[in-house]
Amino acid sequence: MPLDLEEQEHVDELKAWWSRYGTLVVSLAAAVAIGATGWVLWRNYQAGEAAKASAVYDSLAKAAQAGDAKALRDSGGTLAESYPRTVYASMGALVSARFYFDRNDLKSAKAQLQWVIERSPSEDLRDLARLRLGAVLLDEKAYDEALKIADAGHAAAYDAQYAALKGDVLVAKGQAAEAKAAYKLALEKSGKEGAAFRESLRMRLEALGG
Repeated sequence: MPLDLEEQEHVDELKAWWSRYGTLVVSLAAAVAIGATGWVLWRNYQAGEAAKASAVYDSLAKAAQAGDAKALRDSGGTLAESYPRTVYASMGALVSARFYFDRNDLKSAKAQLQWVIERSPSEDLRDLARLRLGAVLLDEKAYDEALKIADAGHAAAYDAQYAALKGDVLVAKGQAAEAKAAYKLALEKSGKEGAAFRESLRMRLEALGG
């Protein structure tokens, strides 16, 4: 069926547009398709890396539970070297830090916590690592360093615990009045904390005369 004049004009316009822009359209479509494929491949790669890191983390956790220092070091090294961008590497470093702290190896504990602070992709885990580092420094009687950490910026979810750490450091420094203020602030911010934590704050306040 022959086209009328108006239809023929539309066809001619479409042919002219395609002749001018067709190559660009095809190129853009190909780029989008390649980009989408690349994104899927990247997500699959990340999922695969996370699964591998999870398995190594499980080995580390079991080593910590069994008290196997060598296996813990080996798994921790693998996580840090091969999967540093995963949260499993940060979690593994936190477990390792606790393992070393419990064995009075404060140097190794601090090294693990510092790694999390500097390398973790998780702000939450970085805040937790700082809090634990503050506790290690307090144990070492490095009070001024611990106090700097207690005053460092952190997510609101950790307000109570950071204030409690500050109170502990101030008690150790013999600054009772300032410690009481810190404990009171910790108690005010402890709404989402467990009952045991709040009770420990009350006991610390009572020990300072309320």
